[in-house]
Amino acid sequence: MKLGKAPRIAYGEELLELAKKNQDIVALDADLSKSTMTCLIEEHFPERFFEMSIAEQNMVATAAGMALKGKIPFVNSFAVFLTGRAFDQIRQSVAYPVTNVKLCGSSSGFSDFGDGATHQSIEDLALMRALPNMIVLSPVDEIETREMVKFMVAHKGPVYIRLDRNETPIILDQDYRFVLGEPTLIKPGTDVTIFGTGQMVSLSLNVRERLEKEGVSCEIVNIGTIKPMKRDAIIALAEKTGAVVTVEEHNVYGGLGSAIAETLMKTKVPIVPIGVKDRFGQSAKTYPELLVEYGLTEDAVCEAVKEVLAVK
Repeated sequence: MKLGKAPRIAYGEELLELAKKNQDIVALDADLSKSTMTCLIEEHFPERFFEMSIAEQNMVATAAGMALKGKIPFVNSFAVFLTGRAFDQIRQSVAYPVTNVKLCGSSSGFSDFGDGATHQSIEDLALMRALPNMIVLSPVDEIETREMVKFMVAHKGPVYIRLDRNETPIILDQDYRFVLGEPTLIKPGTDVTIFGTGQMVSLSLNVRERLEKEGVSCEIVNIGTIKPMKRDAIIALAEKTGAVVTVEEHNVYGGLGSAIAETLMKTKVPIVPIGVKDRFGQSAKTYPELLVEYGLTEDAVCEAVKEVLAVK
């Protein structure tokens, strides 16, 4: 797999291109513009960039006011700060009144490996999924990121997008077009369906190659939309193989695994989730170190596949 740009960089570049065509797009940041890549908006359209300092709650409330006046505000911070510190403002000023605010959580999961638990977001999907009226997106690579940013500008209403800090393998074809809620079949298989999101999709593809040598056929599906999901499409993919494994860089509670389990609860398809087992993060010298520490590895997914096949 060819390594592509980090989703946060693709996001910043695409937002700039769209801002050149749409003067209503504005960007708000909480003293992290060089990390979230809204520095590109600041450089080209300084009058449409708003540095709110370390005041995430005020930033979200300000964005809601801008949306009421016809602007399309993109609100940016690390995922952990945006969804956690400003949750009340997101709930009361964005989700409840359905204001046209776009929430962009950067450096999600363990991608900010050096700064530890305070900067690592493993609960953002759960927080945003729980809010009525909120669309929740988790792109797999730079191609899907750009497509999702286009959708966010066109869509009228609240959207949360989870962005990775690190470079990610290119999974999708250049002609890919994002459809809200639609799962994307990456590789077909017959024995087990692996639903993944973000960086975990490329890991799942490696698992597929390993297990193929053992005679196990894994179907790999990218879930870019965490909410809403197309229920019938998810059920059809699950029932095709009769066994499901979910893989996510997020707490096992409330994220992708929970969403898939809720969708499949009336079926008889067994499911084994792989994710962070209800723990906070920690500092590390490298990103792969954390994946090993928290069981987000090829070995763990292989074991999950064998476990679910044993009860299929």
